Amino acid sequence: MRRHLPRLETSILLGKVLGRSREWLLTHDDESLAESDHAAYLKLEERRIQGEPIAYLVGQREFMSLPFVVDASVLIPRPDTELLVEVGLNTLSTLPDPKILDLGTGSGVIAVCLAKARPDARVVATDVSEAALSIARLNAQQLGVTVEFLAGAWFGALTQGPLFDVIVSNPPYIHPQNAHLVEGDLRFEPRGALTDEINGLEAYDIIIAEVGHWLTPGGWLWLEHGYDQAEAVTDRLRQAGFCEIKTFHDVAGQPRVSGGSYNVGS
Repeated sequence: MRRHLPRLETSILLGKVLGRSREWLLTHDDESLAESDHAAYLKLEERRIQGEPIAYLVGQREFMSLPFVVDASVLIPRPDTELLVEVGLNTLSTLPDPKILDLGTGSGVIAVCLAKARPDARVVATDVSEAALSIARLNAQQLGVTVEFLAGAWFGALTQGPLFDVIVSNPPYIHPQNAHLVEGDLRFEPRGALTDEINGLEAYDIIIAEVGHWLTPGGWLWLEHGYDQAEAVTDRLRQAGFCEIKTFHDVAGQPRVSGGSYNVGS
């Protein structure tokens, strides 16, 4: 017997095939599908039954109430990461014309949302993946913001230039032996954006060790991390001379974002 999808997922995929909203589908549910549309839907349905994420099938995911293009070259944006954007914006609330850096931008959701909220800011974003940068540039263009995207690993993408008031990053932090990597949506997402294949902490070591060369005096670094990594990240910040170190919790009450202000001369 053929397995069928939940009603909501069916309507999302039908909307993709027909180019129609879910509201339109509700008011036209008595209409028959054209043979070509039915065949296209069945192909999407089968891919979903095999576990492929809805976001990849429809090519879009909402983040901070904005529609972002996604494909299998980038992580699927998650609500937890909205906290990183909010913390970054709060840090910049009294600063005119700020300079912001997003390390490992992926689909560009963090950089684009920061640029959208602060059109006076200069926003730079880096990523080692050219495929991811193509998606990020498309998102910036479609959402009408200016972000400077640079190819390269972490700070290696930068040339000598102005320092940044705030640096943010959501690096790969899942331990390579974590069982979730072979479950659910994570099976289909780019593994290099999920894990460092070492211990889930390598990116923090690299970023924290080099960030002092790129922050303005008193500038801030904010890092998203796993629910059980706050202590490891804040210890590294403290050892590197950061002050005013803080950890913020996500909607589930889990420690999710940590950072601090760079103490020049430490």
